[in-house]
Amino acid sequence: MMRANRLQLAILAVLAALGMAAGAALAQAPQGAVALRGGKVMTITHGTIENGVVVMENGKITAVGAAGAVQIPKNARVIDAGGMTVYPGLIDSETHLGLSEITLDPATNDMVEPSDEITPHMHVYDAFHAESELIPVARINGITNAIVAPASSNTLPGQSSFVQLDGRSSDEMLLERDVALPLNFTGEQRRTGNGEGRKFPSTRMGMAAQLRQTFLDAQEYVRKLEEYEKSQAEKDTQPAGENGKRKTKERPKRDLTLEALLPYLSGKKPVVLAAEEGSDLKTALRLADEFGLKVVLNHISHSRDLLDEIAARKVPVIVGPIYERPKDHERYDAVFRLPAELARRGVKIAFASWDEHNVRNLPYQAGYAVAFGLPYEEAIKALTIYPAEIWGVAGHLGSLEVGKTANVVVANGDPLDVKTDVKRVFIAGREIPMESRQTLLRDQYSPR
Repeated sequence: MMRANRLQLAILAVLAALGMAAGAALAQAPQGAVALRGGKVMTITHGTIENGVVVMENGKITAVGAAGAVQIPKNARVIDAGGMTVYPGLIDSETHLGLSEITLDPATNDMVEPSDEITPHMHVYDAFHAESELIPVARINGITNAIVAPASSNTLPGQSSFVQLDGRSSDEMLLERDVALPLNFTGEQRRTGNGEGRKFPSTRMGMAAQLRQTFLDAQEYVRKLEEYEKSQAEKDTQPAGENGKRKTKERPKRDLTLEALLPYLSGKKPVVLAAEEGSDLKTALRLADEFGLKVVLNHISHSRDLLDEIAARKVPVIVGPIYERPKDHERYDAVFRLPAELARRGVKIAFASWDEHNVRNLPYQAGYAVAFGLPYEEAIKALTIYPAEIWGVAGHLGSLEVGKTANVVVANGDPLDVKTDVKRVFIAGREIPMESRQTLLRDQYSPR
């Protein structure tokens, strides 16, 4: 009996291996050309073409232009996009996609490490769940890329990843594993337990002091590493000791926490600084200036008094969710008008859902901002080319241009209008099935 079971397992293993090999060969096969013809093409960077053509092949955009000016390959699959709007895939600049599935079930949430406030050495890519049921829900409404960030309960909760919302595994979907480091200074991070359970930091002063000490420790770590490397480079020129060996500096013990901060302290990667209130934002910006951090601002919904200073700094800002209630001392439209106020001052903005269940509603935030004064062109750019520029991927994403990744959406109307239906989504030139767990449940239980 045992031998029979082993034989069955061996046969299953061989069949599985053959199936995976066949699947890999199929996935790696060259993709044929696809042409979207006759639609209203929003290129984002080169205007709108009322009767345009977009050609995709092997995962890239190979042609964009007016219908009469673009030669469609003879072997292309031609899709009639007449009456449709064609635009690049949208980018959500902060989500928890792939880190949380069911909010009330702790076993399906892997969003932050609660054991310490300072955890920059945590990586979203170690927890990202590529098979999340929430990803198809987002992408069938035209969102093709996202920043996946840890939850905001730590001051330095770990490093965010930039993902593409299609792929056979997390390895394929993670386009940039460590793209940015959130620095949260909103007050949510204060440890405010009572009595003996009180922990540090429980005040704004404590949060600032803890961050400052962490950055100083990282700078000292760099100094010791540089001294060690210098001593290694010069060891051949040093005189030998009594035992015939040359003295060199001892290599510092590896510290993952401090090591994770190095590309951010050197300005090679951005720190996403979140601070809602003006007083918190001022303190956090002083810290950023002190250590020369490259900053992207986030969660500044209630810092209206500092908008001119933000504009003078020429730093980008992530806005949203726009439906947040104003504070008691603010106008009713303070949050609604924030994107328009920033854009009027020349600030580059990008929209974010800060969610996992409502990423699909991202374009409607931009539409709401338009209703409160944000120019339409700026709203579209804040979902496409601006986030691509902020996250360093504008050479591949964010607009319909030859040579860029073929992340393309076809819809029957204005992308920012809730009445618009997305009809087709292409990610890296592959047409995505327009179904999700929600559409399957709808079809199963809707009246026939």
